[in-house]
Formats: sequence, structure tokens, C-alpha cells
Amino acid sequence: MAMGMAGSSRRGGGRRSRRAPMAEINVTPLVDVMLVLLIIFMVTAPLLTAAVPLELPDSRAKALAEEADQVTVSILADGRIFLDSDEVWPGTLADRLAGIPRDMAGKPPLVTLRADKSLRYGRVMAVMGELNRAGFNAISLVTNSSVSAP
Repeated sequence: MAMGMAGSSRRGGGRRSRRAPMAEINVTPLVDVMLVLLIIFMVTAPLLTAAVPLELPDSRAKALAEEADQVTVSILADGRIFLDSDEVWPGTLADRLAGIPRDMAGKPPLVTLRADKSLRYGRVMAVMGELNRAGFNAISLVTNSSVSAP
């Protein structure tokens, strides 16, 4: 290993030799830190998608791929509605949906609807009707996956 001993020749009477700067970088600590960060992001990323905790119904449906610009609407057991992680006050869902940006072709983003399994069917359909009235026709219903049929 070269430890920077290139300047070991003496140039003058009593001067000490100067060492050349070491031009090697030890990347092992950098790789270690990056691997730890990668593991942290891999563990926390699934937790970030479900910001509103609720008890989803079970289903044997296949998992859908997530899109980058999807909107999540969550309905809790007490009837409160959340748009992504922000609570929507009663009567303001249509206004909040109108403020969601569309893509270049004017197409609205995909909506994923997460509803607590203890909710009445009519409450979920009322929210789906508001989504449809606002122009959001691509709605995915989110469930827990189960091995056996419900």
C-alpha cells in the first residue's frame, strides 16, 4: 500500500521530508451508511402509504400496482373522510376533489378508496357517488388480502 512516501528525498540540510497527500478514499464507511439508509427506507416505505389507520375488509383479490399520482380517499369507522392524510370536513369533499390537478390530457388520477369494514354500504356508496360526480371514474377499492374466502 502506498502511504504517501513519495516525498522522502531530502532537499537541504536539516529539513524534514514532506509527505505527499494521500489520494485514496476509503469508501467502506460510505457504503455501510448507504446500506443502512436503504434498509431504513425499505422498511418505512410501506408504512407511509397507509397514513390513516383503519380496519380494511378481507378479500382474495390480486394486488394492483401502485401509480405515482394516485389519490387515496379513506373513510374511518366513525364516518370521517380523509383525502390522502388530510381530514375533509363534511360537505367539502366535492370542493377538495375539484382542486386535484389533472394530467396533460385532462384525465384525473386514479383514486384508491379505503373504507373501514364496519361501515354501512350506503356510506361508502355516497362517497363513491361524490367521486363519480367530480369526474373520478377510475376507483380502486383497497382490501386486506386473505387466503380463504370471506
